[in-house]
Amino acid sequence: MRTISGIVYDISGRRPIEAVMVYSKFSRTQTDSLGRYLITIQAKDSLAFSLFGKNTQKFGLDEIEDFSNFNIMIHVTGFDLPDVSVRNSYYKYDSILNRMDYAKYFNYEPPGLKLSSQQNFFGNGGITIGFDLDEVINMFRFKRSRNLQFLQNRLVRQEQEKYINYRFTKRFVQKLTKLDGPRLDVFMEYCKPSYPTLALLNDLELGYFIQQKLIQFKQGR
Repeated sequence: MRTISGIVYDISGRRPIEAVMVYSKFSRTQTDSLGRYLITIQAKDSLAFSLFGKNTQKFGLDEIEDFSNFNIMIHVTGFDLPDVSVRNSYYKYDSILNRMDYAKYFNYEPPGLKLSSQQNFFGNGGITIGFDLDEVINMFRFKRSRNLQFLQNRLVRQEQEKYINYRFTKRFVQKLTKLDGPRLDVFMEYCKPSYPTLALLNDLELGYFIQQKLIQFKQGR
């Protein structure tokens, strides 16, 4: 039995990669947030690394010179790359147009008492102390205020839902999980992140999030 440790980097050799699967025939682990791993393998076993289903070659013990510092770089060869579709970023473009078209709803603020910029009770050099009459009137227009607030909330929810659907796609989840059919649909609903959660994750972190949810999903069934 030998214990092997090291760091997994991207192809540049400078950026450590989190959540890379490190495995042998009888054991497995994952790299931490700093790209580090520690694994124990048997004498005639070999070591391999996997990132989102893309596997490296296997390394036998006789190929490893330094068991406490076996660092590697993950490289996906050209023929392993997924198909890429070149297109405009319609989501961002649509979002900008949407906010322009519905600016009065996105920017709506509930009415409150505000000082008027028009009234001056102390002459030209005096101090403005009058309340804005439009704001006072709007405070008593409860139905209008309620409707505007409702529209604002609905537009924000719609925009957040579009953002989730833009990043959390069935194709991306299927490539990571290898699920398909009704089981994939159930997992998509189970795994779907909230907008605040997704806004904090980059694509690599989103992939790790999905993998962890897949483990929980399988354990619960």
